Amino acid sequence: MSNNYNYRQLDGFIKLSFFFLIFTYAPSLLWSQDRPNIVIMMSDDQGYGDIGAHGNPYLKTPHIESIGEEGIEMTHFFSYPNCSASRAAILTGRYPYRTGVTAVTQVDHFMNTSEKTIAEVLNENGYRTGIFGKWHIGDNAPMRPTDQGFQEALVHKGGGIGQAAGPAGNTYFDPILEHNNVSKKYEGYCDDIFTDAAIDFVSKKSKQPFFAYLATNLPHFPLQVPDEKAEPFRKMGLHEDNALTYGMIDNIDSNVGRVLAKLKELGIEDNTIVIFLSDNGPRTRRSKNDTYPGRWVANLRGTKTSVYECGTRVPFYVRWPKNFPKGKKMKTMGAIIDVFPTLLDACNIPPPKNVKIDGKSLLALWKEEPIDLADRIFFMQMHYGPTPFKYMHFAARTQKYKLVGPHDFPHGIVHQPTDHELKNVLKNLELFDVEQDPSERVNLAAKHPEIVDKLLEEYENWFDEVNEERDAKGIQRIHLGSTAQPHVNLSRFDWGGPRVISRFDYGGPRVVEDNQLGHWRVTTEAGLYEVSLDLPELSSGGIAHVKYNEVHHRLPFKKGQKKIVFNKIELPKGKGNFHVYLKADRLPQGPLFVDVKKLN
Repeated sequence: MSNNYNYRQLDGFIKLSFFFLIFTYAPSLLWSQDRPNIVIMMSDDQGYGDIGAHGNPYLKTPHIESIGEEGIEMTHFFSYPNCSASRAAILTGRYPYRTGVTAVTQVDHFMNTSEKTIAEVLNENGYRTGIFGKWHIGDNAPMRPTDQGFQEALVHKGGGIGQAAGPAGNTYFDPILEHNNVSKKYEGYCDDIFTDAAIDFVSKKSKQPFFAYLATNLPHFPLQVPDEKAEPFRKMGLHEDNALTYGMIDNIDSNVGRVLAKLKELGIEDNTIVIFLSDNGPRTRRSKNDTYPGRWVANLRGTKTSVYECGTRVPFYVRWPKNFPKGKKMKTMGAIIDVFPTLLDACNIPPPKNVKIDGKSLLALWKEEPIDLADRIFFMQMHYGPTPFKYMHFAARTQKYKLVGPHDFPHGIVHQPTDHELKNVLKNLELFDVEQDPSERVNLAAKHPEIVDKLLEEYENWFDEVNEERDAKGIQRIHLGSTAQPHVNLSRFDWGGPRVISRFDYGGPRVVEDNQLGHWRVTTEAGLYEVSLDLPELSSGGIAHVKYNEVHHRLPFKKGQKKIVFNKIELPKGKGNFHVYLKADRLPQGPLFVDVKKLN
């Protein structure tokens, strides 16, 4: 009898332990039936006017628009005016300045790895997570997608294929991409490759829900697309740049259709949240003398990198057939920082503790339930360089009004403005009633100084808050010699320093020879390293240098030499600036790439 009792007692203990383990360690088994799958599709430099239904006379985008027809279109949705900032914002729900991101290259795009991404939160709550396409907030550990919550990652380096992040000579056709941190050459067109990988990811049988982030690099420069996509637009008589751009958007639309069809085929579309948006507005100009002829922009002012509406108002569609209405257009202002809290709300997952989330959950709005967003302000600012300057090229937008600190050349905002310049900026602030004047043509600043002063004070408070948090963290460093990435490739895309900054000026000329030297901010593990340099074309031989804290090594190179290798360099554990440079004459310049491999 006592034996039977003991067995029953043991059996009960085992069952209780099993249920405890299930509830504690395997939430995905419990949540898989209730929690939605999530697909975010983000295009790159696709403006509000690059949608057929938004009045574009040349372009048709039926598959993108179908998401809104089967769900919701937010007609007044806003991103940041450049790539990296918007990507940091959508992944964290926080203003990019908080996360460390100010611009798109040379340390300005490094997101601090203390940030908690939506992929990390969903991963911890039983989701499979995958990214396919563009990442653009750090290519080396600890900033890679796999370091920040993505279990599956197929991405390109840098801000675009063919940029200085490498590899050299890469194009949109048959590109070299990074699959789970391993470089591999693929066959086909990049957008199709990324979409194929995303479809494979969502098609895998699993009891876990999934989060798929399909972030195409189209229609970002360079304008490369199969001829059959561009040819119909050439026949319309469009400028070649527009024909190629619209061909790229047509390719995006086709692949959106493929994803939607797969969700329907798998029988999971009812409980899958699908979002389509762009990261910023279209590149219509970089200067007053560099303009797309005839680009349709839906009568919005500005361009990519501008805080005017054309730079920040983007297409946004969302559907969740199980819970959202069908065919609704909503004029309420939404922002890219809202995606993070809204999706967590939809999944019934609490936000990270002790983290300031700037976005607002729009779930009640999307369910047509009461929500109060009347007093919210969305702040935007854009410049180059790692240091933000107050008042320089910003906007503070409410549902009705928008305060703008205009600037014709935000790429040149890299030096502390003088008091004279700042007074001139504040004297020329612009105020627009964007409900009545979406093209931002009628400046009401003189008529409503009280609104200008109120929004200006709100902006000043915001700027101080987000920058104090960012300054406390400092610029994220690349890790050399870590077990996560013992072999690191350093590129000109990721270097910083005074000569990198000095290549910009307020509207000054740009020359081919600029941006020839920088350094990399790193932390190192102690050990022996091999440091290999890819050399640019040099007019003569000279001396190559590797310098880090107290370590300094030199090797000679000859004219025409393509590579030089420093074997068994001993580096200490620490942090500092990693300098690698070439002296063929008195002014040093940098290599094209530096491979740093830990040997032990």
